[in-house]
Amino acid sequence: MISGRCAACKSQRRKCPSDCIFSPYFPPNDPQRFACVHRIYGCSNVGKMLQQMPVQMRAQAVDTLYMEARWRIEDPVYGCVKLISQLHQNLNDTESELAKVKALIAFHKLQISQVNELHQPDLDASQSNVEQFQFNYSTQNHYPWFIN
Repeated sequence: MISGRCAACKSQRRKCPSDCIFSPYFPPNDPQRFACVHRIYGCSNVGKMLQQMPVQMRAQAVDTLYMEARWRIEDPVYGCVKLISQLHQNLNDTESELAKVKALIAFHKLQISQVNELHQPDLDASQSNVEQFQFNYSTQNHYPWFIN
């Protein structure tokens, strides 16, 4: 336990008991953290929530309550939903841009392969032409001194 009263007990102007449910999560050196949570949720409600959940989940719950309370104070209408919506829109925009870039890459790869096919002779066709040439060359009597 932190020496002295926790921020919650200081705010409520009461003695901090040794088993205070708030002391691990609202240290005396950060009174603003409890003030935000208290302003939005109330001390009693936060205490009830913490008592009802397992000890290993309490720290994460308090962090979440603090962040949501801070956003609600900053933007009373939308709170943290505004940020979540912005992040969701950014994600959708990025996924759309990624799909467009992948489509462009596929399109350019197709163009490159088509250009390469036009400029490179077909190896099978050129091989058969060489074989045809060799056959014609060997069967024709090009050299008079060569007699079959």
